[in-house]
Amino acid sequence: MINKEVLERGFLDVKVDPTLDMFAELKKLKREKNAVILAHYYQDGDIQDVADYIGDSLGLAQKAAATDADIIVFAGVHFMAETAKILNPGKTVLLPDLNAGCSLADSCPPETFRKFKNDHPDHIVISYINCTAEIKALSDIICTSSNAVKIVESLPKDQKIIFAPDKNLGRYVMKQTGREMLLWDGSCMVHEIFSLERITRLKAKHPKAKFIAHPECEEPVLALADFIGSTTALLNFSKKDPSTEFIVGTEAGILHQMQKESPEKTFIPAPPDNNCACNDCPYMKLNTLEKLYICLKHGQPEIILPEALRAAAEKPIRRMLELSAAFGI
Repeated sequence: MINKEVLERGFLDVKVDPTLDMFAELKKLKREKNAVILAHYYQDGDIQDVADYIGDSLGLAQKAAATDADIIVFAGVHFMAETAKILNPGKTVLLPDLNAGCSLADSCPPETFRKFKNDHPDHIVISYINCTAEIKALSDIICTSSNAVKIVESLPKDQKIIFAPDKNLGRYVMKQTGREMLLWDGSCMVHEIFSLERITRLKAKHPKAKFIAHPECEEPVLALADFIGSTTALLNFSKKDPSTEFIVGTEAGILHQMQKESPEKTFIPAPPDNNCACNDCPYMKLNTLEKLYICLKHGQPEIILPEALRAAAEKPIRRMLELSAAFGI
Protein backbone atom coordinates (compact mmCIF):
# COMPACT_ATOMS: atom_id res chain seq x y z
CA MET A 1 0.00 0.00 0.00
CA ILE A 2 1.04 3.63 -0.47
CA ASN A 3 2.72 4.96 2.65
CA LYS A 4 1.85 8.24 4.36
CA GLU A 5 4.77 10.12 2.83
CA VAL A 6 3.68 9.24 -0.70
CA LEU A 7 0.09 10.26 0.04
CA GLU A 8 1.24 13.65 1.34
CA ARG A 9 3.84 14.41 -1.33
CA GLY A 10 2.47 12.46 -4.30
CA PHE A 11 5.84 10.74 -4.78
CA LEU A 12 8.37 8.81 -2.73
CA ASP A 13 11.01 11.29 -1.54
CA VAL A 14 14.17 9.18 -1.58
CA LYS A 15 17.70 10.40 -2.22
CA VAL A 16 19.34 8.98 -5.34
CA ASP A 17 23.08 8.51 -5.79
CA PRO A 18 23.96 11.14 -8.45
CA THR A 19 26.63 8.84 -9.91
CA LEU A 20 24.09 6.13 -10.80
CA ASP A 21 23.69 5.29 -14.48
CA MET A 22 19.91 5.66 -14.55
CA PHE A 23 19.49 4.02 -17.94
CA ALA A 24 21.46 0.94 -16.86
CA GLU A 25 19.71 0.76 -13.48
CA LEU A 26 16.25 1.04 -15.03
CA LYS A 27 17.10 -1.64 -17.59
CA LYS A 28 18.22 -3.92 -14.75
CA LEU A 29 15.11 -3.24 -12.65
CA LYS A 30 12.79 -3.84 -15.60
CA ARG A 31 14.39 -7.22 -16.21
CA GLU A 32 14.33 -8.24 -12.53
CA LYS A 33 10.70 -7.19 -11.97
CA ASN A 34 9.26 -8.01 -15.40
CA ALA A 35 8.27 -4.36 -15.75
CA VAL A 36 7.52 -2.18 -18.74
CA ILE A 37 7.79 1.61 -18.99
CA LEU A 38 5.16 3.35 -21.09
CA ALA A 39 5.75 7.03 -21.83
CA HIS A 40 3.73 9.75 -23.49
CA TYR A 41 5.25 11.95 -26.17
CA TYR A 42 4.94 14.93 -23.82
CA GLN A 43 7.42 13.54 -21.29
CA ASP A 44 10.98 14.91 -21.03
CA GLY A 45 13.39 13.53 -23.60
CA ASP A 46 15.37 11.39 -21.18
CA ILE A 47 12.20 9.61 -20.05
CA GLN A 48 11.19 9.03 -23.67
CA ASP A 49 14.62 7.56 -24.36
CA VAL A 50 14.41 5.05 -21.51
CA ALA A 51 10.83 3.96 -22.23
CA ASP A 52 9.89 0.64 -23.81
CA TYR A 53 7.09 2.30 -25.72
CA ILE A 54 6.38 5.95 -26.53
CA GLY A 55 3.02 6.99 -27.88
CA ASP A 56 -0.12 9.06 -27.74
CA SER A 57 -3.19 8.16 -25.69
CA LEU A 58 -4.55 5.58 -28.14
CA GLY A 59 -1.21 3.84 -28.66
CA LEU A 60 -0.54 3.79 -24.93
CA ALA A 61 -3.97 2.31 -24.19
CA GLN A 62 -3.41 -0.36 -26.81
CA LYS A 63 0.00 -1.23 -25.37
CA ALA A 64 -1.36 -1.28 -21.83
CA ALA A 65 -4.09 -3.69 -22.92
CA ALA A 66 -1.62 -6.03 -24.62
CA THR A 67 1.36 -6.10 -22.24
CA ASP A 68 2.42 -9.29 -20.47
CA ALA A 69 4.55 -7.40 -17.93
CA ASP A 70 3.76 -7.79 -14.23
CA ILE A 71 4.43 -4.10 -13.52
CA ILE A 72 3.50 -1.11 -15.69
CA VAL A 73 5.29 2.13 -14.92
CA PHE A 74 3.34 4.91 -16.60
CA ALA A 75 5.37 7.99 -17.42
CA GLY A 76 2.47 10.27 -18.15
CA VAL A 77 -0.39 11.77 -16.18
CA HIS A 78 -2.89 10.29 -13.73
CA PHE A 79 -5.73 9.47 -16.13
CA MET A 80 -3.30 7.53 -18.35
CA ALA A 81 -2.08 5.39 -15.46
CA GLU A 82 -5.71 4.89 -14.40
CA THR A 83 -6.51 3.65 -17.90
CA ALA A 84 -3.68 1.13 -17.68
CA LYS A 85 -5.01 -0.11 -14.32
CA ILE A 86 -8.55 -0.30 -15.65
CA LEU A 87 -7.32 -2.59 -18.43
CA ASN A 88 -5.00 -4.58 -16.14
CA PRO A 89 -6.69 -5.20 -12.77
CA GLY A 90 -4.24 -7.98 -11.88
CA LYS A 91 -1.10 -5.96 -12.61
CA THR A 92 0.74 -3.36 -10.57
CA VAL A 93 0.50 0.07 -12.18
CA LEU A 94 2.86 2.77 -10.94
CA LEU A 95 2.93 6.53 -11.58
CA PRO A 96 6.17 8.37 -10.68
CA ASP A 97 4.27 11.36 -9.25
CA LEU A 98 0.60 11.18 -8.23
CA ASN A 99 0.39 14.96 -8.63
CA ALA A 100 0.75 14.55 -12.39
CA GLY A 101 -2.86 15.43 -13.11
CA CYS A 102 -4.60 16.96 -16.11
CA SER A 103 -6.36 20.31 -16.44
CA LEU A 104 -8.78 18.85 -18.99
CA ALA A 105 -9.75 15.97 -16.71
CA ASP A 106 -10.16 18.44 -13.84
CA SER A 107 -12.57 20.51 -15.94
CA CYS A 108 -15.19 17.74 -15.76
CA PRO A 109 -16.26 17.00 -12.15
CA PRO A 110 -18.01 13.60 -12.01
CA GLU A 111 -21.09 14.63 -10.00
CA THR A 112 -21.73 17.69 -12.16
CA PHE A 113 -21.29 15.62 -15.30
CA ARG A 114 -23.60 12.91 -13.96
CA LYS A 115 -26.39 15.48 -13.62
CA PHE A 116 -25.62 16.83 -17.12
CA LYS A 117 -25.90 13.30 -18.53
CA ASN A 118 -29.12 12.59 -16.63
CA ASP A 119 -30.64 15.79 -18.05
CA HIS A 120 -30.16 14.35 -21.57
CA PRO A 121 -31.24 10.69 -21.30
CA ASP A 122 -31.66 10.30 -25.07
CA HIS A 123 -27.95 11.03 -25.69
CA ILE A 124 -25.09 8.57 -25.61
CA VAL A 125 -21.82 9.75 -24.11
CA ILE A 126 -18.54 9.75 -26.02
CA SER A 127 -15.74 10.85 -23.74
CA TYR A 128 -12.22 11.78 -24.72
CA ILE A 129 -9.75 9.52 -22.93
CA ASN A 130 -8.34 12.60 -21.13
CA CYS A 131 -10.80 12.18 -18.26
CA THR A 132 -11.01 10.50 -14.87
CA ALA A 133 -12.07 6.91 -14.24
CA GLU A 134 -15.35 8.27 -12.86
CA ILE A 135 -16.15 10.03 -16.15
CA LYS A 136 -15.17 6.93 -18.13
CA ALA A 137 -17.59 4.93 -16.00
CA LEU A 138 -20.37 7.36 -16.99
CA SER A 139 -19.53 7.03 -20.71
CA ASP A 140 -20.70 4.73 -23.49
CA ILE A 141 -17.58 4.97 -25.66
CA ILE A 142 -14.13 6.41 -25.03
CA CYS A 143 -12.25 8.07 -27.88
CA THR A 144 -8.89 9.69 -28.56
CA SER A 145 -7.94 12.41 -31.01
CA SER A 146 -6.77 9.59 -33.32
CA ASN A 147 -10.16 7.91 -33.60
CA ALA A 148 -12.81 10.43 -32.49
CA VAL A 149 -13.97 11.30 -36.01
CA LYS A 150 -14.33 7.65 -37.06
CA ILE A 151 -16.13 6.71 -33.85
CA VAL A 152 -18.70 9.48 -34.31
CA GLU A 153 -19.15 8.58 -37.97
CA SER A 154 -19.78 4.94 -37.02
CA LEU A 155 -22.93 5.85 -35.10
CA PRO A 156 -26.38 6.26 -36.67
CA LYS A 157 -26.92 9.82 -37.91
CA ASP A 158 -30.00 10.25 -35.75
CA GLN A 159 -28.16 9.23 -32.58
CA LYS A 160 -27.86 12.15 -30.19
CA ILE A 161 -24.39 12.52 -28.69
CA ILE A 162 -22.83 14.17 -25.65
CA PHE A 163 -19.14 14.77 -26.28
CA ALA A 164 -16.95 15.35 -23.23
CA PRO A 165 -14.84 16.83 -21.81
CA ASP A 166 -12.91 18.75 -24.52
CA LYS A 167 -15.02 21.35 -26.31
CA ASN A 168 -12.27 22.16 -28.83
CA LEU A 169 -11.85 18.56 -29.95
CA GLY A 170 -15.63 18.29 -29.98
CA ARG A 171 -15.97 21.28 -32.30
CA TYR A 172 -13.30 19.85 -34.58
CA VAL A 173 -15.11 16.50 -34.74
CA MET A 174 -18.40 18.26 -35.47
CA LYS A 175 -16.79 20.14 -38.34
CA GLN A 176 -15.23 16.98 -39.77
CA THR A 177 -18.37 14.85 -39.50
CA GLY A 178 -21.15 17.38 -40.01
CA ARG A 179 -22.77 16.02 -36.84
CA GLU A 180 -24.27 18.18 -34.12
CA MET A 181 -23.18 17.16 -30.64
CA LEU A 182 -23.83 18.47 -27.16
CA LEU A 183 -20.41 19.60 -25.89
CA TRP A 184 -19.18 19.69 -22.32
CA ASP A 185 -17.39 22.98 -21.62
CA GLY A 186 -13.92 21.62 -20.84
CA SER A 187 -10.47 22.32 -22.25
CA CYS A 188 -6.75 21.67 -21.91
CA MET A 189 -4.69 24.52 -20.48
CA VAL A 190 -1.75 23.68 -22.75
CA HIS A 191 -3.70 23.84 -25.99
CA GLU A 192 -5.84 26.84 -24.98
CA ILE A 193 -3.00 29.31 -24.40
CA PHE A 194 -1.48 29.38 -27.87
CA SER A 195 -1.28 32.97 -29.06
CA LEU A 196 -2.96 33.50 -32.43
CA GLU A 197 -1.10 36.79 -32.89
CA ARG A 198 2.31 35.32 -32.05
CA ILE A 199 1.76 32.28 -34.28
CA THR A 200 0.82 34.61 -37.15
CA ARG A 201 4.02 36.59 -36.60
CA LEU A 202 6.03 33.40 -36.41
CA LYS A 203 4.54 32.18 -39.70
CA ALA A 204 5.52 35.48 -41.32
CA LYS A 205 9.07 35.10 -39.97
CA HIS A 206 9.27 31.53 -41.30
CA PRO A 207 7.26 31.64 -44.56
CA LYS A 208 8.37 28.17 -45.65
CA ALA A 209 7.38 26.52 -42.37
CA LYS A 210 4.19 24.49 -42.14
CA PHE A 211 2.04 25.01 -39.07
CA ILE A 212 0.77 21.69 -37.69
CA ALA A 213 -1.65 21.58 -34.75
CA HIS A 214 -3.48 19.25 -32.39
CA PRO A 215 -7.31 19.37 -32.53
CA GLU A 216 -7.44 20.33 -28.84
CA CYS A 217 -6.36 23.83 -29.95
CA GLU A 218 -8.97 26.55 -30.26
CA GLU A 219 -10.78 26.97 -33.58
CA PRO A 220 -9.05 30.23 -34.68
CA VAL A 221 -5.64 28.56 -34.17
CA LEU A 222 -6.74 25.47 -36.12
CA ALA A 223 -7.85 27.75 -38.96
CA LEU A 224 -4.20 28.69 -39.47
CA ALA A 225 -2.97 25.10 -39.60
CA ASP A 226 -1.62 23.34 -42.67
CA PHE A 227 -2.29 20.01 -40.97
CA ILE A 228 -4.40 18.99 -37.95
CA GLY A 229 -4.00 15.66 -36.21
CA SER A 230 -3.31 13.64 -33.09
CA THR A 231 0.16 13.69 -31.60
CA THR A 232 1.13 10.58 -33.54
CA ALA A 233 -0.39 11.98 -36.72
CA LEU A 234 1.63 15.19 -36.28
CA LEU A 235 4.81 13.16 -35.85
CA ASN A 236 4.09 11.04 -38.92
CA PHE A 237 3.24 14.11 -41.01
CA SER A 238 6.51 15.80 -40.05
CA LYS A 239 8.43 12.71 -41.16
CA LYS A 240 6.69 12.26 -44.50
CA ASP A 241 6.12 15.85 -45.60
CA PRO A 242 8.92 17.33 -47.73
CA SER A 243 8.93 20.61 -45.80
CA THR A 244 12.06 21.25 -43.75
CA GLU A 245 10.51 23.64 -41.19
CA PHE A 246 7.50 23.08 -38.93
CA ILE A 247 5.76 25.21 -36.33
CA VAL A 248 4.25 22.71 -33.90
CA GLY A 249 0.99 23.53 -32.10
CA THR A 250 0.94 21.03 -29.26
CA GLU A 251 2.89 20.27 -26.08
CA ALA A 252 6.60 20.81 -26.74
CA GLY A 253 7.65 17.32 -25.59
CA ILE A 254 6.80 15.91 -29.03
CA LEU A 255 9.63 17.92 -30.56
CA HIS A 256 12.11 15.43 -29.04
CA GLN A 257 10.77 12.60 -31.19
CA MET A 258 10.30 14.82 -34.24
CA GLN A 259 13.94 15.87 -34.09
CA LYS A 260 15.10 12.27 -33.59
CA GLU A 261 13.04 11.06 -36.56
CA SER A 262 13.99 13.98 -38.83
CA PRO A 263 17.32 15.45 -37.64
CA GLU A 264 17.71 17.45 -40.84
CA LYS A 265 14.49 19.39 -40.21
CA THR A 266 13.73 22.37 -37.97
CA PHE A 267 10.92 22.23 -35.42
CA ILE A 268 9.65 25.36 -33.71
CA PRO A 269 7.23 25.20 -30.75
CA ALA A 270 4.16 27.36 -31.30
CA PRO A 271 4.30 30.29 -28.86
CA PRO A 272 1.78 30.51 -26.03
CA ASP A 273 0.23 33.71 -24.73
CA ASN A 274 2.67 34.00 -21.83
CA ASN A 275 6.35 34.65 -21.21
CA CYS A 276 7.45 31.04 -21.63
CA ALA A 277 9.60 30.16 -24.61
CA CYS A 278 7.58 27.05 -25.35
CA ASN A 279 4.38 25.30 -24.36
CA ASP A 280 5.03 22.72 -21.64
CA CYS A 281 2.42 20.85 -19.61
CA PRO A 282 3.40 21.41 -15.96
CA TYR A 283 1.74 18.13 -14.96
CA MET A 284 3.60 16.04 -17.53
CA LYS A 285 6.87 17.57 -16.42
CA LEU A 286 6.38 16.55 -12.78
CA ASN A 287 7.73 13.15 -13.73
CA THR A 288 11.53 12.97 -13.76
CA LEU A 289 14.04 10.23 -14.49
CA GLU A 290 14.89 10.09 -10.77
CA LYS A 291 11.23 9.69 -9.76
CA LEU A 292 10.84 7.02 -12.42
CA TYR A 293 13.78 5.08 -10.96
CA ILE A 294 12.55 5.43 -7.35
CA CYS A 295 9.04 4.46 -8.38
CA LEU A 296 10.16 1.23 -10.04
CA LYS A 297 12.71 0.37 -7.35
CA HIS A 298 10.33 0.79 -4.41
CA GLY A 299 6.99 -0.01 -6.09
CA GLN A 300 5.34 3.29 -5.18
CA PRO A 301 3.18 5.27 -5.86
CA GLU A 302 0.70 2.65 -7.05
CA ILE A 303 -2.61 3.29 -8.81
CA ILE A 304 -5.46 1.61 -6.90
CA LEU A 305 -9.11 1.70 -8.00
CA PRO A 306 -12.29 0.29 -6.44
CA GLU A 307 -13.28 -2.77 -8.46
CA ALA A 308 -16.82 -1.55 -9.21
CA LEU A 309 -15.46 1.69 -10.65
CA ARG A 310 -12.72 -0.09 -12.59
CA ALA A 311 -15.17 -2.56 -14.15
CA ALA A 312 -17.61 0.19 -15.15
CA ALA A 313 -14.83 2.27 -16.71
CA GLU A 314 -13.43 -0.71 -18.61
CA LYS A 315 -16.52 -1.23 -20.80
CA PRO A 316 -16.31 2.03 -22.82
CA ILE A 317 -12.52 1.69 -23.16
CA ARG A 318 -12.86 -1.84 -24.52
CA ARG A 319 -15.51 -0.54 -26.92
CA MET A 320 -13.01 2.05 -28.18
CA LEU A 321 -10.31 -0.57 -28.64
CA GLU A 322 -12.70 -2.82 -30.56
CA LEU A 323 -13.77 0.02 -32.84
CA SER A 324 -10.17 1.14 -33.40
CA ALA A 325 -9.21 -2.39 -34.42
CA ALA A 326 -12.16 -2.48 -36.83
CA PHE A 327 -11.06 0.87 -38.28
CA GLY A 328 -7.52 -0.43 -38.70
CA ILE A 329 -6.11 2.24 -36.37
